[in-house]
Amino acid sequence: MAFYRQLGSIPPKRHTQHRDENGDLYFEELMGEEGFSSDSSLLYHREIPAAIVDATVWELRDHSTTPNHPLKPRHLKLPDLFPQEIWAETDVVTGRRLILGNADVRLSYVVSAKESPLYRNSTGDELVYIESGTARVETVFGTLDARAGDYVLIPRAATHRWLPQGEEPVRAYVIEGNGHIVPPKRFLSRFGQLLENAPFCERDLHGPAETLQYEGTDVEVLVKHRGSTGIVGTRYVYATHPFDVVGWDGCLYPYTFNIEDYEPITGRVHQPPPAHQVFEGENFVICNFVPRKVDYHPLAIPVPYYHSNVDSDEIMFYCGGDYEARKGSGIGQGSISVHPSGHAHGPQPGAYGRSIGAEFFDELAVMVDTFKPLELGEGALACEDAAYAWSWAGRGPAS
Repeated sequence: MAFYRQLGSIPPKRHTQHRDENGDLYFEELMGEEGFSSDSSLLYHREIPAAIVDATVWELRDHSTTPNHPLKPRHLKLPDLFPQEIWAETDVVTGRRLILGNADVRLSYVVSAKESPLYRNSTGDELVYIESGTARVETVFGTLDARAGDYVLIPRAATHRWLPQGEEPVRAYVIEGNGHIVPPKRFLSRFGQLLENAPFCERDLHGPAETLQYEGTDVEVLVKHRGSTGIVGTRYVYATHPFDVVGWDGCLYPYTFNIEDYEPITGRVHQPPPAHQVFEGENFVICNFVPRKVDYHPLAIPVPYYHSNVDSDEIMFYCGGDYEARKGSGIGQGSISVHPSGHAHGPQPGAYGRSIGAEFFDELAVMVDTFKPLELGEGALACEDAAYAWSWAGRGPAS
């Protein structure tokens, strides 16, 4: 987004000489979006950022998908994918398991206590929601500190790595776009500033606080990119360490935004899902449902009405509190519900009437709505609660 930042040492004029204390030139890199006709930043390296000495195939984890056919709502129990005994050997990059995906977006989950390799995703931006734990995220732009409730936005092609901190593992829900992930256009002025009616503002976005200076030679970086058969991986070896940027400025950089800083929009009657939007990508939107005062009309029914979102698949990741509309369904912390286009869905039996008179909901969930059908990844197939589809009726198909 068009929110200018500056960090470290930069020259007074762009595209001009910038030298160190010995008179040696720094190497300027322009990182820009949409053919350099959108947001960009200028980074100043001590060494040549294009200097690779080797490139080999990086075999990605299973990215295959299976159609949701026959069409069913689904409950996916993500914590079952990562028993405690594998946390120490799992990292946020190579350990993530694909849950759902289509041509526009991929949703993955990982529980990690291990430092990740250096990595960049050149297929699109990554938005990583930290369900629990803390991490230091080192990037070519500098360091981010991530904690529970943070969205961590990593721009496309920004080299970075994840370093879990403390005794608790990092539980991360990863939203990978095939393009850019940005605040909703309706919350931005025509010049790119967040408006007064937006549920957050620039003060809530936290970019890197310091640049990084690492020494090293023959440094490996994993790169995810497009290939003729879909998404593929390459393992680069750089002549010198990519974290050698002495300064940068511009409007393109990684940042964190904590869900606690989102100010919910409420009303006398139930507000539709777009009122809860926080980001958007190409053919998908991201909303969050946070603890909030609920509808205050004297005849209000605070839980959602039954609804058919005819153009979208609706994916809810339950990451805190007790989601009112799903009580009694078996859904809990770390669950995902898949409510596809073509299926009318809404509160579980009893939740509709039980919510009458409620003044406050203590619930936390991240929702992704897509405008093309999602297919099931290998992670989804490994952790499904098969009984969920029949939970509104209280019984399954006849044997």
